[in-house]
Amino acid sequence: MTQIDFYVLPDTTLEARLDFACRLAETIQRKGYRLHLHAEDEAMARVLDERLWTFRPDAYVPHALFGDDLTEAEVDTRIPVTIGWGAPPSPDQSVQALLNLAPDIPEWFSRFERVAEIINQHQDVLVAKRECWQTYKKRGYPVKAHQLRGQPG
Repeated sequence: MTQIDFYVLPDTTLEARLDFACRLAETIQRKGYRLHLHAEDEAMARVLDERLWTFRPDAYVPHALFGDDLTEAEVDTRIPVTIGWGAPPSPDQSVQALLNLAPDIPEWFSRFERVAEIINQHQDVLVAKRECWQTYKKRGYPVKAHQLRGQPG
């Protein structure tokens, strides 16, 4: 069964949420998981794509934005982190973890071993993710909260 982890940030800004998403993506990728970052829309996906290059000068997270000129075979064999919105990654890509940054739960979340959700103290995010928490719990998924205090830049 899919394990669901909620990371609760003390910050209120979208920037803090996206910066933490980059750090979490780096950690997940280093642990050897293939990861899909599910953005709310194309604009957020493009911001994430750029941030993964710049969030820390000494970091490198190999990634690809869906829609870039890569074939599925190239994404499957070379790139451990994908970024998209709307549609799921192909099952052939063997992605094990999902980092959901959309306000709602994608219908296809249960195909992953792990799902991460990031909550910050912005009212819209709190309301949306509280609803996600309740939905996962009602469906019987194991849900764990990680209360985070000030994060290093």
